[in-house]
Amino acid sequence: MRFEYTFRAPPHPEVRDTISRTPRTPSQEQNRAMPLHAATIFLSAFLLFLVQPVLAKLILPWFGGAAIVWTTCMVFFQFALLTGYAYSHWITTKVVSPRQNWIHVGLLLASLAFLPILPGESWAPSGNENPVVRILLLLAATIGLPYFLLSTTSPLVQAWFAREFPGSSPYRLFALSNFASMLALLGYPFLFEPWLASPQQSWAWSGGYVLFVLLCAWLAWRSRALPPLERAAMSAQESEEPRPRARMLLVWLALASMGSVVLLAVSNHLTQNISSIPLLWVIPLAVYLLTFILCFEGTRWYRRDATLGLLVWIVCVMAWFLADKRLQFELAWHVGVFVAGLFIVCMFCHGELARLRPGPRHLTLFYLVVALGGVTGGILVGIVAPLALPGYLELEIALVIVAGLAVMLNLDRPKPIVAMFAAVTVFAAGALAFRVASFTEDTVLVERNFYGVLRVKELLAREDDPETRYRSLVHGAILHGEQWMSDKYRRAATTYYKTSSGIGKTILAHAGLPIKVGVIGLGAGTLATYGDADDTFRFYEINAAIPRIAREQFTYLADSPATIEIVLGDARLKLEREPAQGFDVLAVDAFSGDSIPVHLITLEAVGAYLRHMKPQGVIAFHVSNRFLDLKPVLLAISEKHGLEYAFLHETGEDGATTSDWVLLTRHKPFILRPEIVLSTEPVAPQPDWRLWTDAYNNLLQVWRR
Repeated sequence: MRFEYTFRAPPHPEVRDTISRTPRTPSQEQNRAMPLHAATIFLSAFLLFLVQPVLAKLILPWFGGAAIVWTTCMVFFQFALLTGYAYSHWITTKVVSPRQNWIHVGLLLASLAFLPILPGESWAPSGNENPVVRILLLLAATIGLPYFLLSTTSPLVQAWFAREFPGSSPYRLFALSNFASMLALLGYPFLFEPWLASPQQSWAWSGGYVLFVLLCAWLAWRSRALPPLERAAMSAQESEEPRPRARMLLVWLALASMGSVVLLAVSNHLTQNISSIPLLWVIPLAVYLLTFILCFEGTRWYRRDATLGLLVWIVCVMAWFLADKRLQFELAWHVGVFVAGLFIVCMFCHGELARLRPGPRHLTLFYLVVALGGVTGGILVGIVAPLALPGYLELEIALVIVAGLAVMLNLDRPKPIVAMFAAVTVFAAGALAFRVASFTEDTVLVERNFYGVLRVKELLAREDDPETRYRSLVHGAILHGEQWMSDKYRRAATTYYKTSSGIGKTILAHAGLPIKVGVIGLGAGTLATYGDADDTFRFYEINAAIPRIAREQFTYLADSPATIEIVLGDARLKLEREPAQGFDVLAVDAFSGDSIPVHLITLEAVGAYLRHMKPQGVIAFHVSNRFLDLKPVLLAISEKHGLEYAFLHETGEDGATTSDWVLLTRHKPFILRPEIVLSTEPVAPQPDWRLWTDAYNNLLQVWRR
């Protein structure tokens, strides 16, 4: 989130150059100095927004690829922006030159100690920490002071510019700053991510920050002797403007908070159902920032009546899409509706903020309240919602509040218009109630934590047959296992793990032999049903709630005669730290959103798995996915490691679950087993694709078109 200070300069007819002894006209000196101010602001804004996806992607693997990692990062970034604006307000109004300049230069030089911005391995979680606290502390230690100083740059440089060139407007710098921010956000997934590995991105950003420090320190030095901005420069009307009342402050806070809430809630909605990737982070943030640019650049873009008309329509459409679960897998429609909805809602919130902003005397107070609203929205979605709400309901609640704000801000308009907004509020509230009812229908347990929303549902496959009662574990919108409840069928493998699936055939190929099976992702514990008394099944699970739910709500683990071991924490980190396990089979079945977290499907990840495999062992990747085609990625990795490869597709019949599994092994006779050969389907190699490593991956390549 970005807000800019603007300063009204004293209307002196002339200005004396305080740097040079030779007098110049304001226009001549402004033309000479403008490039330095512009370069400093452009570079600071570019780095400010570029670092957000760079760092979030770096730490994403440590927290299981969870979608809320981005939301938690945004809480930190918004809070840092708030402190940056508060610092700028304080130092420009309370500290005189040259002391303020030397303070800022000292902080700039101190911030170089944070470079390069590469999180230390000591910050990698062991599995028992609070993820939110861990991420916030990690970011503070990695980027805290540099990010804080970048956030102070635009208001400070605008202040220095206005002091050096009285009568000149800093609005050109305002536009340039927002353009640089947009360029960084949209450039990351298309220009930086596809071509630079993650460590290279961090080093490149660090180099850019060194250049910024030099530019900003030079500008601070040459501005050290400038006279302060005097309030006498304001008109009499401006200087007598009363302080905004508490009600107006609350309106500003509510509008700013709702814009931030809708931004983060839409990002959550998209990433939890698709994948937690930078593209789905930066597009909503870019749309959010664009509305600030349009609304605060002037009056021509925010057409109040037109925006309110669109708001009526989009709130109803978004509420309908959220309530109707038949639409949850319509990807193209969801992306289009919710990105458009984010734009219209934020145009309303930010347009009303621009309309209600005060005069120059209280402008800094206004921006501080708006920045506080951004932080409040981030805290509500990133911290409060996972603790207080059973499911992802924050977007539905936000739509009701936004519609209510539209009613409140239009009470002075004709009654039919007020009634229309009231009807929209009632519709959004009704959609929320319907969503809650359908969310809890047939549900015996709901639990939400950092890693998402878990539900256990109990249903009858046939209403007239109590033997067909079954339970399912759902994470977000993704099925993570089912079990028949009757004693007759409850040990049957179901869904993606049936005996006809790729993993079923792999485990059954070892029938009669004592085996050790590793499983990344516990789910309901379905694979334990294949275990015999002389077998060991070792499950790796990052979400501490799932083992408890698997034991309390399902019986796969309790019914299995095999030895069951559960390791809590990120599987990749655990496997890298523990001694070789000697697995006969390793099933990679962890999902974040609708795909395997990318750090579990890289060249180095497979190398880590191979260390734990017996010579004839098999690694089975579950790659069922509606949106991403990961088979060519694994084919390239298998060739690099010299492994045999087989893709097994199982087509569900009569509504049964389909499944896709990729098998990798050093042991070619396994791939040539008749039951494997009969189920194997060809996979076309993609020689133009770059190999996926820990430092590089590109989900745009594997998007199903």
